[in-house]
Amino acid sequence: MDAPLDFEFEDPLLNSPVIVKKSKKVIGLDDLLTDHYQEKSKVIERESKRAKAKKKYDSDEDDFDKEALLSKQINECHNQMQELSGEAEIATWGVHVFGNQKPPPVLTLPELGSCSLLRSFMSSELNSLVELTTEKVETFLEGLLVNGWLSKLVNTHSYIEKSIAKWTFYLMLYSSKEELRASACDFWCNILSPRDKTEKLPIRIEWFPSYCELRSALKTYGFLFNYLSQTESIITNSGVRGPPKNIRAWIKFVAACCCVRSKQPVFSASEAEELVEVAVFLSSDRQLEGLLVLLDEFVQSVISYFTDEEWNNSCEKIARSISCRSPRDLNCLQTVECISGVSTRGNHLRSAISYQILLNCFDNKASNEEEILSFLISINVKDRSCDLFQMYIYLVLTEHWLLSNPMFELKPVIYEMWGVYLRNCSCQITSTDMRPYASKVRTKASYILFGTTNK
Repeated sequence: MDAPLDFEFEDPLLNSPVIVKKSKKVIGLDDLLTDHYQEKSKVIERESKRAKAKKKYDSDEDDFDKEALLSKQINECHNQMQELSGEAEIATWGVHVFGNQKPPPVLTLPELGSCSLLRSFMSSELNSLVELTTEKVETFLEGLLVNGWLSKLVNTHSYIEKSIAKWTFYLMLYSSKEELRASACDFWCNILSPRDKTEKLPIRIEWFPSYCELRSALKTYGFLFNYLSQTESIITNSGVRGPPKNIRAWIKFVAACCCVRSKQPVFSASEAEELVEVAVFLSSDRQLEGLLVLLDEFVQSVISYFTDEEWNNSCEKIARSISCRSPRDLNCLQTVECISGVSTRGNHLRSAISYQILLNCFDNKASNEEEILSFLISINVKDRSCDLFQMYIYLVLTEHWLLSNPMFELKPVIYEMWGVYLRNCSCQITSTDMRPYASKVRTKASYILFGTTNK
């Protein structure tokens, strides 16, 4: 009976746990030292992290400062090099020898419809198929010209009427249609092309254009015979500027005329002299750069037109006239170099023009070969004020003047002075010289010197 009942086992008051009293831990000196050093290590670690962060920030600032300093030094170096070299834009050749075009002349040929070629056709049975009338004459002739039948008919009859000659000549020089002007040009070149070594042309031409008509066509195209004095008017005046498309046909026709000198002289010596000048100045216009091959053939044809006696008298005249109208820049080099040196006359003209341009460049400070070379030798290329651009022009002109004329090989004094000038240009200009055209002058002189000493 003294035993507890079942519900009494569930009474929390009767089953309360026994509270165990914790004994206090005794903290010794070692523990205190450990805690102290742990705290101290944490403080040191925090300070270390702060130092690293500061060092990184300072490092970024240092990099930025170094970058700014380097950039500043590069800019200063660049500015000093520009001041040292005084470098300008590289010059290029090219002049404008065409001004404003003029309206083409009006061609009136009432006799074209009554030419014998058409009369014979209209009276034939073929006309019943074509039904040619006077209103359709020009259209019919254009078809014959383009298809090549007009050339065949002329070759068959070995005769060109005045009206047909004038009409095709007008189309060649003034037609705006490519097909017509090209066909008319081929028509005339076919007539003038040499078939054999006979003394006369195989085809009798009732009317042949004179130099006056050809010169008038150039004026219509806007060609400036004295372009240096008319440069300002080219720039300021408005209008359609040349060259027109017909200039190609003009060049081909004049070249073909020059090739028939032995059969039919077309130009006088003075007219041929002006044609050489025109050919050279056409080659100096960048607008005609695509025709340089055709222009080279044109120059060679015109200088071949002269007889030997005429050429000896005309060459110096042409050289003086061209040199007076050539700018004293890279254009004068183009003026000389557009004349191919494949022929004796070509080399002769190159040498003569170069010599005359050099005389003009020195403004009467030199009057003969020795004085020109003495003046060139006296130029101090090491002087910072020396214009090496002009020196480059002098060097190339002197090269064409001396090396294009074999007669100077008989004058050892000239070649000796030429060698001194070349050595001055190649040795006195260092490879570190940053002036404009310094490297060009040095390299060009070295190349020529090497070539002349190995001959």
